[in-house]
Amino acid sequence: MIDSKTLLADLRKLVAALEKDIRERTNAVPEIRVALEAEHAKAKKAERTAQTFNAWRDDYVTQVAVAWVLACVFVRFIEDNELIDHPWIAGPGDRMRDAQEQKLAFFRDPDRALLSDREYLEQVFREMMKVPTLDQFFDKKHNLVWHLAPSADGAALIIAFFQRENTDTGALIHDFQDDEWDTRFLGDLYQDLSEATRKKYALLQTPGFVEEFILERTLGPAIETFGLKEVRMIDPTCGSGHLLIGAFRQLLGRWQQQEPATSSIELVNRVLKAVNGVDINPYAAAIAKFRLLFEALKACQLTKLKQAPAFRINVAVGDSLLHGRSPKSGGLQTEFDLGDAKHAYSFENIDEVWGILSRHYHAVVGNPPYIVVKDKALSAAYREIFGSCHRQYALVCPFMERFFQLAVPGSSGVSAGSVGLIVSNSFMKREFGKKLIEDYIGNWDVTHVIDTSGAYIPGHGTPTVIMFGRNQRPLADTIRTAMGIKGEPGAPAEPANGKVWRSITDLLDKPGTENEFISVGDTSRGRLGAHPWSLQGGGAAGVKQSIEACKVQTLDALFTAMGRVTHTGSDESYYAPKGVWCRIGFTPADTVPLVEGDVVRDWRLAAATDALFPYEHTNLSARAELQTSRLIRQLWLQKQQLKERREPGGTHEEIGLTWYEWSRFQRERFKVPFSIAFAEVATHNHFVLDRGGKVFKQTAPVIKLPADATEDQHLELLGLLNSSTACFWLKQACHNKGDSTDSQGARVTGDPAFDTYQFRLIR
Repeated sequence: MIDSKTLLADLRKLVAALEKDIRERTNAVPEIRVALEAEHAKAKKAERTAQTFNAWRDDYVTQVAVAWVLACVFVRFIEDNELIDHPWIAGPGDRMRDAQEQKLAFFRDPDRALLSDREYLEQVFREMMKVPTLDQFFDKKHNLVWHLAPSADGAALIIAFFQRENTDTGALIHDFQDDEWDTRFLGDLYQDLSEATRKKYALLQTPGFVEEFILERTLGPAIETFGLKEVRMIDPTCGSGHLLIGAFRQLLGRWQQQEPATSSIELVNRVLKAVNGVDINPYAAAIAKFRLLFEALKACQLTKLKQAPAFRINVAVGDSLLHGRSPKSGGLQTEFDLGDAKHAYSFENIDEVWGILSRHYHAVVGNPPYIVVKDKALSAAYREIFGSCHRQYALVCPFMERFFQLAVPGSSGVSAGSVGLIVSNSFMKREFGKKLIEDYIGNWDVTHVIDTSGAYIPGHGTPTVIMFGRNQRPLADTIRTAMGIKGEPGAPAEPANGKVWRSITDLLDKPGTENEFISVGDTSRGRLGAHPWSLQGGGAAGVKQSIEACKVQTLDALFTAMGRVTHTGSDESYYAPKGVWCRIGFTPADTVPLVEGDVVRDWRLAAATDALFPYEHTNLSARAELQTSRLIRQLWLQKQQLKERREPGGTHEEIGLTWYEWSRFQRERFKVPFSIAFAEVATHNHFVLDRGGKVFKQTAPVIKLPADATEDQHLELLGLLNSSTACFWLKQACHNKGDSTDSQGARVTGDPAFDTYQFRLIR
């Protein structure tokens, strides 16, 4: 019986130990390091990465460690469920003795006497490749276990892990027997096996009830429109394969109803041909593929792998945003240019990826990552291909483009493919979403926009929205919208039966209905064609429109600048709690009060931090006498770190700054005394008048009026910005970050007082 939680906790420790082992081996074996450096150089030249070698190597080592662990997990699952005749690594009862005999027999061969557990595991993988359908899991060309291996001690650690027994009962600590062949535990491994990988790829499983909802409104209509024989679907960000498995089951059920006399193997092969997935993460794709294999085996009632035909599963490792055909710039994508695959990592089956990503699909579904890409080379590559990438964009922008581009384009006499996805709702109000909304979404036939930010969706610590549409010009003048009124009051025992989620599923097809959690209606397409979006129900959107209709002028007509005053690039070098710098000998001229967002509250601010001030107070130029002052002795301790600070234009030296000054100093904002500061992230609007002499971080931006504006003019604006009307409007126009007290499910809660907003788009 699989204990998923214990297995995950123990495997995380094993992965960490293997990472250390393999990393040390990359340093100790020159041939390995040279090969990795060459691979990194090729990737960097092709602009697949901007990471340093060490950072890139560490990511690669993590993938290798996970590949070895997963390969053994696959073998163990197959062994314990007796899909092969005899075990190779371990097994319950007598099968443990059989596995140990297999290992002893391997080393009895005189030619193998000096080999180690590493070579034994490699032999196990070669044996798996001989089993029907398993060759695609242990492919020598693309599986990382063949590209880099742990040391002999590291391999011994793996075998010892899977052979561990309870000292009291003699039973295996990790038994993989499961009468139902339930592979969902692999989804848990996918999400949490490596913390570094989880953060890098924003790994997140799609709960079953969300997957069913999305497929019901995409794949279902696609089957009705195009027919079972024609329909094919794709998840371009398939992760551990929840949506693929849901699609497999739905399609197989339809085929079984339509052709009950046809053999299961024939029907399964048809379904596998129609189900496609791609993921950038090698072990995500491996898990998705393995899970689909077991769905196929169960459907065919096959209990031994040697009985199975060579099922081909269309899941590949690759970057859905870089590989395959590239969309032309613009909104609706009906024609494509062949892109140029400049580079492929060794674990990417580029031919298979291109085969999948160069077709159109009748249903395109997914849960794309919500993150902002940190790798500058990748970010620039995506920006070059996808026109919706604007400012510091999140991945929702290029992926939404890609999803619609992959759907069958509709035209006169040709039906369009359906798209369904759950994404972060950050694009709705943050500045980066402006181009996506105004230049792209308006050109697609978006049919539904559903605010799910108040629904309790396990694991989703980010407010989300579900969208449905078709790859064609808009047909209707309205879009069905489910707008949030109140979030889930608490964590429901069954998230699928949460009050908000049930409201969505029960009311979505009933426009004009409302309860205490959501309101459903048909919103004019024109209203959703302008950024930002407001999906607040209960009449809030209408009130926002009424406020805007009464405007006399816009805020940007009143002020000359808005934003932070300082960005040091190394806060720990310059900042200290109030009074600390003075106590160790610095004069008042050496420091300046620093204002952060959490001290801007209730019409007042009280700076709790002092910043070292490396500038002349007269003309605000970098202080020349710094070279002989106490400041230099303090900052000298971090000189190398300070010299290496980078801005968009390069290092300090490259952009003409001294090594000791701040990375950015908005002198004009500091020079004019009056400022209106506000807390960038807060539950309510907090605007405060400041009369000068302070600097402000990004968390406490300032509004600057013209230099000749009087104090009374500042106070007039301050009163408006702190009013309840402004509070209401700002909450409609700015991004709701949700309730920070719960990162596991609902982010917009039953009590709006706990929701925090990012007050940035106030112009």
